[in-house]
Amino acid sequence: MYKTIAFNGKFFGAEPTGVHRVAEQLIAATDALIAEQSAHGAPYALVIRTSVKVPPYRNILCVRENPLFHRMHRIAWEQAYLPLARRKDFILNLCNLGPLFHHDSATLIHDAQVYSAPESYSLSFRLWYKFLFFFIGRRHKLIVTVSEFSRKELVHYGVASADKIVVVHNGCDHVLQVRPDERQLATLNLEPKRYVLALANTQKHKNVAMLLKAFAKPELKDVTLVLFGGASKGDFENLGHAVPPNVRFAGRVTDPELVGLMANAGALAFPSLTEGFGLPPLEAMALGCPVVAAPFGALPEVCGEAALYADPFDADAWSQKIRTVLDDEATREALISAGRRQADIFTWKQAARNLFDAVRAVTPG
Repeated sequence: MYKTIAFNGKFFGAEPTGVHRVAEQLIAATDALIAEQSAHGAPYALVIRTSVKVPPYRNILCVRENPLFHRMHRIAWEQAYLPLARRKDFILNLCNLGPLFHHDSATLIHDAQVYSAPESYSLSFRLWYKFLFFFIGRRHKLIVTVSEFSRKELVHYGVASADKIVVVHNGCDHVLQVRPDERQLATLNLEPKRYVLALANTQKHKNVAMLLKAFAKPELKDVTLVLFGGASKGDFENLGHAVPPNVRFAGRVTDPELVGLMANAGALAFPSLTEGFGLPPLEAMALGCPVVAAPFGALPEVCGEAALYADPFDADAWSQKIRTVLDDEATREALISAGRRQADIFTWKQAARNLFDAVRAVTPG
């Protein structure tokens, strides 16, 4: 008889992040896959806190915690309540962490950046993640990650052995289901195809400072850099970065607003020094937006030959590559066509199928 596969739903109700987005998409794709192909003989459950809202699922049972534990801290809930309440289940954790004292578990660890880019995280954050990774990598039956690059990094830093780690690439086709909201173009006074989009993130490995230097150059004085996300102009200036006048901050945007910005951008710039996967470039490609990226981390694996690559330490290289994408119509059209083909490879349906092939291998009925 199959064990119940119980998704760890701790992340529902928390501040949205890219990791949470992946978890939500994987659960939704699994729900659809169960209906279409009976992907696994086991029943599925999603274990969540008492008060959070979740999307409607047709084939995954939503199980809310015992109301007596609704005041429990999120960490205590994951480490104590969840493994006790679901002690007979196989627990599937999709957001990097999971209960240490539950051997019948699989955990999706997106990257090894607490080791490779420590300056991007606080000391307490690094110590907590490294502590949990050490035990998760040894106690849990399966470690899943999102790229071959991340798999090699997790092995290199001793998180888990190579034979215990399975790669499940993310999907990107969710953006094609979102109706674009283009009102941000008017709000920010943007001309379609003549602005460049990038993440507003001050973490050092995201390397946005290189874009600020590139957009301060004369070659890009007539091009607007739009930064979306939580970091503000003041956040960058407080770190000593000069923000040129052709940079605008969109702040946190809704999914429809982001799709509207991507679909109308001249390019997406992604200068990261390391990435476990790099979902925004694929999202942009799916929407017909050319991508200029750094040839680091998993970005070459994910973007293939569908992006232009620029040296992440050379502002001149970025200004030149961006200028080429905006002004050279042949290059632009080639990138758009290649980008759509590349994005077509990465679907959530395939990701869900790969994930549960891996889970089935360690939970035989």
